[in-house]
Parts: sequence; structure tokens; C-alpha cells
Amino acid sequence: MKFRPSITVIFLLWLIALSGCAATIPAITTAEVAGRQVEFALSKHQTVPVIFENGLGGTLDGWAEIYPKIARDNTALVYNRAGYGNSEEAATARDGRHIVEELRGLLVNQGLTPPYVLVGHSLGGLYMQWYARHHPDEVAALILVDSTHPAQLKGAGAIENWPLWVRWLLDLMTSATAKQELTALDLTGDEVLAAPPYSGGPIIVLSAAQPLEDTSELALDANQKRKDIARLYPGAIQRWVDSGHVIPLEKPESVISAIHEVL
Repeated sequence: MKFRPSITVIFLLWLIALSGCAATIPAITTAEVAGRQVEFALSKHQTVPVIFENGLGGTLDGWAEIYPKIARDNTALVYNRAGYGNSEEAATARDGRHIVEELRGLLVNQGLTPPYVLVGHSLGGLYMQWYARHHPDEVAALILVDSTHPAQLKGAGAIENWPLWVRWLLDLMTSATAKQELTALDLTGDEVLAAPPYSGGPIIVLSAAQPLEDTSELALDANQKRKDIARLYPGAIQRWVDSGHVIPLEKPESVISAIHEVL
């Protein structure tokens, strides 16, 4: 019998994959932005900047198979949000509004002018949706990599519907910052849906195909939301990638190809 991991353990598998990531990001540094140290890597060329946003619990190393190849010939920035890696914690709420404003502050601090190609994985995709809907004039293109749906934790996907052991493991393996981001996910999603859809440039939705094999109740809900992401953005191109949730590590070439396409 073929093993089909439940959608409820995908996040935990992702954390394990990140912890075992052998590739590295070159030239990581820190800078003071608004009185707080922020960790990032930046490559500057005469091109539209490509900005990467990590998923829940993830660090910039999650882009190690992608960033170096893009940064070789393009302006690109990968960073750690407040409370991850060597980026200092922030006193503000960990919702999309504050996280996006902190990212915009970093971009200004490093002299990167819009428009940007925004690339977000998992929860990072939700933050990039927030950015694109609230600041569309700063966005050249949007690439969502198995992105969190704005209503991901509503309905059947609510955390109280997850098995107790999964909730226990999630609590055990996630940091205080990640817990705060998870708590603010519904607020972030509501603000995404309340703003006009982004339509100012190309939108590519990369969706993980392997989870579609799972037929549990939670998986069916998550996969329906996976399919629904493209509906939220009329004109978006949705591509199903033969991968689990961790597309940046499992199928990095699909992300690289999408970035080159919009550039």
C-alpha cells in the first residue's frame, strides 16, 4: 500500500526538511532597520528585484536551492522575518500588515526600488498576497508557491479539527514567533480577502500535486483551498507540481522557471 501522508503532518515534514537542508545561502548579513537587526542576503544587478518570503517556521535557508541561481544575474533578496534566525524579535503583532510593513522597511533600507517580483511559499505566500493587494503599484509579478489560502484555518481546516497529537507536535516544534503568526493567520487572511485582488502583473500559482492523493477530511478541505487559490486571482496561471508542500526544496526548478518567466 502506498503511504499517503496526512495533510495535517505536511507542516511538520516541512520543518524536518528544512532542518536537514544541506545547501546554503551565500553572503548572509544583518542590518539595523527601524532599530532592529534583520538578517538577509542581497544581490544587486540592473534588474527588477525578486523578493522571497519564507513560510511559517521557515528561515531563508529554505530558498537555498533557488536564491543563488536567481541572484547570480538578478537583483534578489531573501531574509528572515522578526524572530527567525538572527533577525531580532519585534514587539508588534505578527500579522500580515506588520510583517509586510517591516519587509518594505528593509527594502527601502537596502535601496531597492519597486516594482518587485514577490515570491512566497506557504504562509509567506499569504503575506505576499497581502502585499500585492494593499500595495499593487509596488508589485511587478506575484508567484505563490503552494501558498496558504486566506481562509486556510476556517471551516474544516480549523486547528481545533486537527488530531490532538498533531496539535501537540505543532506546539512542541514551533517557536513563540511562529505561534504568534499562526494565531494572526485568520486576521491576515480576512484583510487579504477584503482588499481588491492584485491584477497589475503576471500571477503564477505553483501548487503541490502529491497531497491531492490524500482523502482524509482535512486533506480534502486543504486541497480544495489549494485549487481555489487561482480563482482568487483572475488571469492567474496555476501549475500543478509533482511535489509535496516543500516545493522550494523538492522541485526548485519549477520556482526558478516561474521567476525567469515573469522576469
